[in-house]
Amino acid sequence: MKIYRTYILYSTLRDVYYIGSTGDSLEERLRRHNTNHNGFTGSVNDWMYYYVEEYSSKEEAVRREKEIKSRKSRKYIESLKK
Repeated sequence: MKIYRTYILYSTLRDVYYIGSTGDSLEERLRRHNTNHNGFTGSVNDWMYYYVEEYSSKEEAVRREKEIKSRKSRKYIESLKK
């Protein structure tokens, strides 16, 4: 059974979080975020996983990603790790 994940990345250089979801391996996804590209995460290469949740369907993972993003709250994101 394939595992889908909702994840939060953190960049020390930018002091910012990034929220996403994937069905890929976490190692591969992080590698792509840390490469030089035009997207939001492309300007720095120090992204690290801050928080990860696992789901059995892509729909669940995307729903959770949207839920976290809708909070627009750094405090909420930081509370997830506790």
